[in-house]
Amino acid sequence: MITRKFLLAALLVPLGATLAVAPAASAAAPPAASAASASPDAVAFRSPEAALDRVAHPLRTTEPRGNVADLRPFGTMVGDATVVGVGEATHSSHEFVTLKHRMLRYLVEEKGFRTFALEAAWSSGLRIDAYLTRGEGDLKQIMDEEFQGTYRWWNNAEYRDLLQWARSYNIQHPGDPVRFVGDDNGFAGPQLYDKVNTFAAESSPELAAQITELYQGLRPTISAETYVNDYFAKPLAERKAIAERTGRAVDLLKQHPGADPDAHAWAVQHASAIHQMTTLYAFDWDDPRNIPGAMLYRDRVMADNIAWWQQRTGSKIMISAHNSHTALKTYAPASHPRVQGEFLREQLGTGYLSVGLTFNQGTFNAFNHDGAPQRFTAAPAAPGTAEHTLDKVRHRDYVVDLRTAPTAARAWLAEPHTIKNIGATYPGIADAPQIRLTQTHDVLIHLHQVQAAHMLN
Repeated sequence: MITRKFLLAALLVPLGATLAVAPAASAAAPPAASAASASPDAVAFRSPEAALDRVAHPLRTTEPRGNVADLRPFGTMVGDATVVGVGEATHSSHEFVTLKHRMLRYLVEEKGFRTFALEAAWSSGLRIDAYLTRGEGDLKQIMDEEFQGTYRWWNNAEYRDLLQWARSYNIQHPGDPVRFVGDDNGFAGPQLYDKVNTFAAESSPELAAQITELYQGLRPTISAETYVNDYFAKPLAERKAIAERTGRAVDLLKQHPGADPDAHAWAVQHASAIHQMTTLYAFDWDDPRNIPGAMLYRDRVMADNIAWWQQRTGSKIMISAHNSHTALKTYAPASHPRVQGEFLREQLGTGYLSVGLTFNQGTFNAFNHDGAPQRFTAAPAAPGTAEHTLDKVRHRDYVVDLRTAPTAARAWLAEPHTIKNIGATYPGIADAPQIRLTQTHDVLIHLHQVQAAHMLN
């Protein structure tokens, strides 16, 4: 039986983490064409890397500094999209984060993007946004306090560098800053309760008293990791009762608009973020039959939070999350019926762009089965896997638009292929699911080699 502890750890790992998938050997293979009847496309189909070679755009580097002219083809792929979801095949590899930093620089400077979204708690996003836009707080302290538990993989030198760059940019552009949002619901920090209580107090004494009663005993006063562990240890009936209380708080706020429509909208969203956490933990995680519903809820919340931020601020957003969140189609349909990228495509249409990141070999950080952080090594991709073929393209690192790839390449991309899908815990149950790349992402970035990120705590 999958334990509650494992499922809690799986909350922030790739979507395949709670589902066993078919082994690589079951991947469908295209029928071979005879030499006499093979067309040029058929020949290219037997060598999809040759077709991809014609349309792949090389990356000069994955490091964030320096000229970003080589990202112009990527800018063309982005087009008029207002939300770009950039994935990762591991949660803790240096090049995935530094490349995202570089892409963020390009999108900010050349495409008018002004928000970086991370697979982190909404309340964490508020603290980081205050640091980026107003210089509030100490970045090290914020990262240490907010990036705990399985969120700890964001507490690395690479993300610190990205956030320091954004702060420097904002100092130079105070009237048009880069902002930060956390779209996830694994934790609801004390600032959410404070902001909702402040709005209620300014609205009416009656509302303030009702909100205070509904939130009694819920505002965190301990570390995020300890709070979540203690909360999750509560009996299911108690967690369900708490979720009912936080839902009533949202309903009450909606009925009291106050004098400032903008302040009201933010208060409702903050209260919704609290309710999103309590609702997620009100699922019975001891019963595997409830996992699909819980994961469906989580990804819908992540999409809704992004859509709300985009509509409220008008900002173009770059999302950083695992490939299996940014995807247009779930990696693991039995346990994760639909994912964030699917919901965003549904809400935004072509305004949402999904970018997958793959790699051939290298190192990464993850929890081992004892729950301890460990550095792991991924061997070079095996024949028959997606990365084995992708790595045969002549460029070491490159970006390719899957939507406009040659017909021959699209035929291969449309077939199911095993792909690396490594999360917060390794080895996992579904480190190598099979996906059809053209159904899963709009754009693909392939890296030849990665190294583990540099953890700070």
